[in-house]
Amino acid sequence: MRHYEITFIVHPDQSKQVSAMIEKYKSMIISRGNYIHRVEDWGRRQLAYMIEKLAKAHYACINIECDKVTLNELEQAFKFNDAVLRYLIVKMKKAETNPSPMMKEVQREDAKKAAVQQQAPEGQT
Repeated sequence: MRHYEITFIVHPDQSKQVSAMIEKYKSMIISRGNYIHRVEDWGRRQLAYMIEKLAKAHYACINIECDKVTLNELEQAFKFNDAVLRYLIVKMKKAETNPSPMMKEVQREDAKKAAVQQQAPEGQT
């Protein structure tokens, strides 16, 4: 079995269904005896260029260890899902379990938002 990093972007109108999509893909992977090393939901982010007249999309990333049959099955699932705008499957040398640089950025942004929200009610009273 080989290690892969799968990143896919979902239409922003389908952002609420991303967690269900991730669960579906995870069950496809696990049901065949493969391994999931990391799952990250990066949230809605700005696209580098317009795709189908959209400027933003919902990003997700999964690091897995699987066989070729499962990988082909996942690829077919991405191709025939209209909500998935783009996907990228990259073969990795080893399993990635640490948070990705993108996820670290998402966590920093979330921490900033939380700090601003905590300060706002104090300033309004």
